[in-house]
Amino acid sequence: MSEAKPAMADMWRRAGTRFLPFADAGTDELPLARLLRLALFQISVGMAAVLLTGTLNRVMIVELGVSTTLVAVMVSLPFLFAPARALIGFKSDTHKSLLGWKRVPYIWFGTLIQFGGLAIMPFALLLLQSQAYGPTWAGPVAAGFAFLLTGIGLHTTQTAGLALATDLAPETARPRVVALMYVMLLVGMFLSALVFSGLLVDFSPKRLIQVVQGAAVVTMVLNVIALWKQEPRRPAETSPEIEHPSFSQAWSEFRKDRRSSRLLVAVGLGTAGFSMQDVLLEPYGAEVLGLSVSQTTLLTALFAAGSLLGFAMAGRMLGKGRDPHRLAALGTLIGVVAFCCVIFAAPLQSALMFRVGSFLIGMGGGLFAVGTLTASMDLAETAGSGLALGAWGAVQASAVGIGLAAGGIIRDTGSTLALSGAFGPGLRDTALGYSFVYHIEIGLLFAALIAIGPLVRTAAWDANETSTSRNGIGLAELPG
Repeated sequence: MSEAKPAMADMWRRAGTRFLPFADAGTDELPLARLLRLALFQISVGMAAVLLTGTLNRVMIVELGVSTTLVAVMVSLPFLFAPARALIGFKSDTHKSLLGWKRVPYIWFGTLIQFGGLAIMPFALLLLQSQAYGPTWAGPVAAGFAFLLTGIGLHTTQTAGLALATDLAPETARPRVVALMYVMLLVGMFLSALVFSGLLVDFSPKRLIQVVQGAAVVTMVLNVIALWKQEPRRPAETSPEIEHPSFSQAWSEFRKDRRSSRLLVAVGLGTAGFSMQDVLLEPYGAEVLGLSVSQTTLLTALFAAGSLLGFAMAGRMLGKGRDPHRLAALGTLIGVVAFCCVIFAAPLQSALMFRVGSFLIGMGGGLFAVGTLTASMDLAETAGSGLALGAWGAVQASAVGIGLAAGGIIRDTGSTLALSGAFGPGLRDTALGYSFVYHIEIGLLFAALIAIGPLVRTAAWDANETSTSRNGIGLAELPG
């Protein structure tokens, strides 16, 4: 019996690292408990994202009676700050401080800004709905300022937080650590959506104030817990006497690496290709295929399941030493197949094909996101982690914002022209506007594939170096 105990313990250790999500993401330098605590800032970011683009979007249009155009402008405001993520990352790389912290000041002030935006937001929205005093522009300006503040805080916190996670993790564990951060973002969005929907069942202005300001308090609490005693103080690295290059010099040096510009172009094209449909899938299912509210709601679950399967596939492939650029290319190809399924679901009136397409969009997007994020981490070896991850985040977030806006505009314009007979009597179909968007997304994914191609060849030439320098994301690190 005594001989069987060590064997059984060894079996459980192997099973834990193979099947439990992120069981071996922790290291001696960054234990799993400390890593999970650090990842709490992604929960607050996911909560803010759901609040801005989901809950308040619906509340402003339906309960508060705000025009859809004005709501779209409000929701897009946080994305205006996304391009500054590269600058934020660089500033956190080169921050000068006698206290010895580089990332902590940016995470802290980002948290304060995000808290401030959420704290004033409900009053700004109520002013926007029924303004009895002051000029008419006061309501929209106040609401826009609240959305913009929240977006600035969100992007600042996430950029510096991801850079801190990369700093703390040893090089071999960085892909697993950043992957954990990405999944925690999805967890935060999922849990927040459930909580907000439950709290706002009986809507009232008072309940709206309680929910939004409660989210502000939760943001502060989670981020303080996440930040507490995480970054070691290194005054020698943050001394004011150290000379650092300017942002323009660092950016020029970053772009000298032939991989960086091409990778960022691929990230922008691919992200826009996957994100233009974000606000169109459910309306498409309802208008074109006649699906009920519950049936279209199921699409979100299918999309999420596809994303998680994409993460699991990425983990298995990277664990076997596969090149992350090939992984991203595979994601774009799956996305092309997915949008073909969605397009052909209309003439075939096949709800099953539509659901398969929704699932594959999530899977392709998951593969693409993990692949490009891991490739960006490789660039952090030559540039600072803040600059590299900030550049990835800036391009990715900007592409999402542009893709969302472009998808809605193209759909509305295409459907209006089709129903007016501009394309002939045979094309008087509301599905045509959606089809325009999906065809454009296929074109963008092919363009992203063209941009990735030379990176795959470059990685193949350096295969020996790559395989020894990267410890891929295993299945244990991503839920599957």
